[in-house]
Amino acid sequence: MSEEVLKVENVGMKFNLNKEKVDSLKEYVIKLLRRELQYNEFWALKDISFTLEKGDRLGILGLNGAGKSTLLKVIAGVFRPTEGTVERKGVLAPLIELGAGFDMQYTGKENIYLYGAVLGYSRKFIDSRIDEIIAFSELKDFIDVPLKNYSSGMKARLGFAIATIVEPDMIILDEVLSVGDAKFKKKSEKKLLDMLDTGVTVLFVSHNLAQVKKICNKAIILEKGKIVAKGNVEEVAKKYEEMTG
Repeated sequence: MSEEVLKVENVGMKFNLNKEKVDSLKEYVIKLLRRELQYNEFWALKDISFTLEKGDRLGILGLNGAGKSTLLKVIAGVFRPTEGTVERKGVLAPLIELGAGFDMQYTGKENIYLYGAVLGYSRKFIDSRIDEIIAFSELKDFIDVPLKNYSSGMKARLGFAIATIVEPDMIILDEVLSVGDAKFKKKSEKKLLDMLDTGVTVLFVSHNLAQVKKICNKAIILEKGKIVAKGNVEEVAKKYEEMTG
């Protein structure tokens, strides 16, 4: 019998957008206290429902601003949904905004421990895998250099190496295969495909339809925060091509 590992039910995510331009924190506080701040309600997601079973690989398609990254952040627990519920089982590795927990003043090595802690790994676990992380990132010569001297590609490589060191039950990928140079891109794609062979469940956002078809068995299309199509990846990809063609 198949095992349900993710259930997203009637999820909505609302943001309040400030209507007027406030030039300083002081002005913001004064307007807040006087209740003069006006907001526009913006629903980034509305009525999102789907379930995934163990080993499912879901491609999330949609134009910029459709709500894809917001949905991933709600599933990862970065955002608490305004309405609805998310239930998930097992260890989750979110490859979203690689290196968002980095400190630019710290060295690469110090950031491995810092970012590892952000992702919920223990110091003992990082100790046992640090050589592997450094080797995969190909940053051995720069590992004791502060991150402020790293290029964006180097930071992404380090983030990817740390985030993929676990053996997760579910991984969330947000445009992550566009990191680094061509050689590292190939290596990171191989690493992910190896992880997929273990039966891991995947949520994958990409503008690259060929990549989505290669990796996923299911897909959804988001438009203005709502699901407008869901089902088999080939059928949904065809629909997306019609929408964007």
